Amino acid sequence: MRIVDLSAASWRKSSRSNQDGGACIEVSDDFDAVVPVRDSKRVNGPVIVFASDGWASFVTALKRGDFGA
Repeated sequence: MRIVDLSAASWRKSSRSNQDGGACIEVSDDFDAVVPVRDSKRVNGPVIVFASDGWASFVTALKRGDFGA
């Protein structure tokens, strides 16, 4: 297991997040090899860290509609 220091990470909210503070995720683009993801309502909660290539594949599949509506 690899430890990633997220103390200086800057976070951005997903462009698909709704305006009323509901189902939102935030990601950090500060790292080359990984993409940390967290729940925007729990900024001190757990973070899931994805490999950059895996995250890119996931986002591409979402944009293509591979997971349905």
